[in-house]
Amino acid sequence: MQLEMDNEENVTILAIESSCDETAASVVRNGRDVLSNIISSQIDLHTLYGGVVPEIASRKHIERINQVIAEALRSADKRLEEMDAVAVTYGPGLVGALLVGVSAAKAISFASGIPLIGVHHIEGHISANYIENKELEPPFVCLVVSGGHSHLVVVRDYGEYEILGRTRDDAAGEAFDKVARAIGLGYPGGPKIDKVSKEGNPEAIRFPRAKVEGSVYDFSFSGLKSAVLNYLNSCEMKGMEICQADVAASFQKAVVDVLVEHSMQAVEACGLRKFAIAGGVASNSALRSALQKACADKKIAFYHPSPVMCTDNAAMIGAAAYYEYCRGVRHGYDLNAVPNLKLGERA
Repeated sequence: MQLEMDNEENVTILAIESSCDETAASVVRNGRDVLSNIISSQIDLHTLYGGVVPEIASRKHIERINQVIAEALRSADKRLEEMDAVAVTYGPGLVGALLVGVSAAKAISFASGIPLIGVHHIEGHISANYIENKELEPPFVCLVVSGGHSHLVVVRDYGEYEILGRTRDDAAGEAFDKVARAIGLGYPGGPKIDKVSKEGNPEAIRFPRAKVEGSVYDFSFSGLKSAVLNYLNSCEMKGMEICQADVAASFQKAVVDVLVEHSMQAVEACGLRKFAIAGGVASNSALRSALQKACADKKIAFYHPSPVMCTDNAAMIGAAAYYEYCRGVRHGYDLNAVPNLKLGERA
């Protein structure tokens, strides 16, 4: 299905994202031009606890949401009356955190009369690719890898997705966080493992690459996480010195190998020559480098957002909302947070 986007000139959307520990608001025009992108991160606060504390995250969203929205409008030099819609992430995510954003968006819509559009968080991550790769259009294959999600998706059209594979247990980002904690790097695990891995030998330890029987595109990282923990315990019992950088690099390579292998299998099986990545783990330098090489070897066009667009932000929600707007999607004031919302589901 092709959207009649030519009829929607200069659609400007105020977007809100609060699914985890970033309070974000953005003004996006025509799905691809970001006029402002304000992010208030709680990462320093949650680092004290070794991970995101949902109740603390919700309280901080309440404290910051109005300020962040006001700053997004001010930075874009726009007034609320100039917005064609207000968009908000309504799932998946932490239910309390989602409710703050959804409540703010509904209040804005009610007070101003502008349409309300609920956006799927994973659709937002995929749509981040449209912002910095303006030539990218469906269909293409996308690998979505973050703290809570590992998906291989065929983007058939704007808003139309076919899930080829997903994680059966831990998501890639979750495995990064747990292994980082185990080897003493702390939270957030992804960036810290990426950094220390540059000093280690990725071939030092052979960790397993799991395959899911009967599901060639699905992922499983819990066994890999357990293998790392078993290695650490074995070294401790034997009095062997543990090289933190080698463990990090070897673990990272095991994750990257699986992600790249499954991704390339999916692209070839689908017969598509365009491949994109999205989500927080998509900013991992080893993963980007490996996918860049694999795509170049197979003459596949490779698309990726900049690191700031890989993490949670509202610009990606505004990008996704534009295509929903063009499809005629509008939500009522009964829109609610759906913490376990599946890709492709609609409110």
